[in-house]
Amino acid sequence: MGIVTAPIFGFNAARSSIVEEVVHRVTAQTRDPLLALNEAAYLETKRLQSSGHPDLAEWRSLAAQLGRMTDSELRERLKHYAERYAWDVAGNFDRRVYKVASRVTAPLLGALLSPRATLRNLPASFDLTALDSRILVQGPREHIRRLSEIGTVVYVPTHLSNLDSVVFGFAIERAGLPPAVYGAGKNLFTNPVLSYFMHNLGAYRVDRRLRHSLYKDVLKTYSSVLIERGYHSLFFPGGTRSRSGGVERRLKLGLAGTGIEAFVRSTVRGKKQPVFFVPATINYLLTLEAETLIDDFLQEEGKHRYIIEDDESTRFARVASFSNKLLGLDGACVIRYSRPLDCFGNQVDDEGISHDARDRAVAAERYVIGRENKPVLDPARDAEYTRELGERIVEAFKRDTVVLATHAVAACAFERLRRAVGKADLFTVLRHRNDISIPKAELAEDVDVIVERLTAMEARGEIVVSPTMKGKRGDAIVEDALRAFAGYHTNEVLAPRGNELVLRDTRLLFYYQNRLAAHGLAFDAIAPPGTRPAHLRARAPQVQVAAASTSGSERNPGPAQVGAVEASR
Repeated sequence: MGIVTAPIFGFNAARSSIVEEVVHRVTAQTRDPLLALNEAAYLETKRLQSSGHPDLAEWRSLAAQLGRMTDSELRERLKHYAERYAWDVAGNFDRRVYKVASRVTAPLLGALLSPRATLRNLPASFDLTALDSRILVQGPREHIRRLSEIGTVVYVPTHLSNLDSVVFGFAIERAGLPPAVYGAGKNLFTNPVLSYFMHNLGAYRVDRRLRHSLYKDVLKTYSSVLIERGYHSLFFPGGTRSRSGGVERRLKLGLAGTGIEAFVRSTVRGKKQPVFFVPATINYLLTLEAETLIDDFLQEEGKHRYIIEDDESTRFARVASFSNKLLGLDGACVIRYSRPLDCFGNQVDDEGISHDARDRAVAAERYVIGRENKPVLDPARDAEYTRELGERIVEAFKRDTVVLATHAVAACAFERLRRAVGKADLFTVLRHRNDISIPKAELAEDVDVIVERLTAMEARGEIVVSPTMKGKRGDAIVEDALRAFAGYHTNEVLAPRGNELVLRDTRLLFYYQNRLAAHGLAFDAIAPPGTRPAHLRARAPQVQVAAASTSGSERNPGPAQVGAVEASR
């Protein structure tokens, strides 16, 4: 079980007071209840009017009454909806369920990810170490364990699949870390078995269909209160699964800001409650929903909807097929923890002391000192801190991306495809209908080249090469990728034909090669606006040494211009 902190086991007893505090804060902090309620009524009416939902009449009635309400009536109605949403969001934690879940984690994961092997050797399947060769956990685990005893840990991993929360839960268990509360899409609670475990293992519900500020304020306040009270937390700062398969380069920072708010509020009260952020990458040899996700990305639907209602993760047969495939392969998934950060992007040592980019100890509390030399809440200042923290998390994602065989081989194959088509435009390449074949030996040579670059980058701390690739020649890595691709996806990705490989599913080649796009090792069609895509650079760019990251403490600590104080010299 590892270390188990007291707060999570007292969660149920504290739930009512948590909800009460959330409602009080949201009600007190909303400056214009008329505006908040009007926005909620408008957006909810718009969302529900096409479905004829029973709540539609309530929201229409509210919209009609708002103009005639007194300020106290508006406040009371605001409190009513804040309380409704807070109870809908509020999670649960059952110690008995956690103990049971901990005992059956291995067989449940085994049954999910490798059903045949689990049934063949059921007694041994209760040993979590049986999955260690399939799901690798890397990074400073002992360091994170120590910090979890000093303050509150907030895990912020990358997000590729609906399996991420299950797999990351395994990583927390294997690292001996205490359990964490986490937000999960409300749509995932529709499965009665999954819902039971999620309800009782600290998951709180996030309804991504609700876009109005009142609901967002409740959600963020709930997260902040949990962190203040010492509940370790997990959320995916990308906001939703990466449709492209690439490493997130832009984050949705609303919940990250709640960690900073929690730290500031604790400091204002004179309570020492450090908050530590732990970036992590989840890296799959195969991705369960790859076909649906890349189609969504290419159709530009990802930016219009938060939830894909029907994808591979909703179909049992497809999950079983994926599961059986994934855990038949060594190192099929690698979870890598990054170095922990404080709320301002500084790295922290085992004692929880922050260190700037020059490795000088700094007092994190000094970042939140106001004009009167006292700690204060300052939303504008803290928003800037959150943005800077987001930049450090993105840098950590890039450094700790773990390259697997499917990523390297797809990058080389997709580049061959682009050269054969002779066009730089992504959709022209993807629409190419004629099968293009590559001599397997030539693809292996390309893989040798990219592995050489990856090895040099890893030596500089810019990326991580999977243990399953190290010491292998290109031909062996190509065979590993072919073995992974074979038999899972609906369409063949790379089809062997004698001594050649036929590039069949160009969408999936694009999806898997995107894992290396941020590093300049693959065609980059997913760079955020304002950055120069890799495919517009030189034809075969040399790998550049990444500029050294600058921690927030190297500068003045944010817009308040409060100098960081050296804690030691």
